[in-house]
Amino acid sequence: MRKSYRVKKEAEFQEVFEARQSVANRQFVVYRMDRKDQPHFRVGISVGKKIGNAVHRNWVKRRIRQSLTELKPYLKQDVDFLVIARPSTSEMPMPEIKTHLIHVLKLAKLLDNDYSEED
Repeated sequence: MRKSYRVKKEAEFQEVFEARQSVANRQFVVYRMDRKDQPHFRVGISVGKKIGNAVHRNWVKRRIRQSLTELKPYLKQDVDFLVIARPSTSEMPMPEIKTHLIHVLKLAKLLDNDYSEED
């Protein structure tokens, strides 16, 4: 995923977090903030130290980014959102991470209604 699709600065991350529009499941928490003035969505990913060492945290982040890249055509475009991984994601394989991420993105109303998991 290109860097223009990422929430990179701490101030931007805090702005989305403080909008207080959040949903969660057992594996992820998603905060969202609508932005009408941007051409595509931006995402911030946070994986805490409870998940494991740096190598393991990066492993989880890569799988989240890969899942979001595959879902990119179906994601709402005029929004910034944060994906925060919970410790239960630490040992999950890629298909399971994607399934749980899809679930929480649907709860947050960030996926198009015409998306089906068979796509």
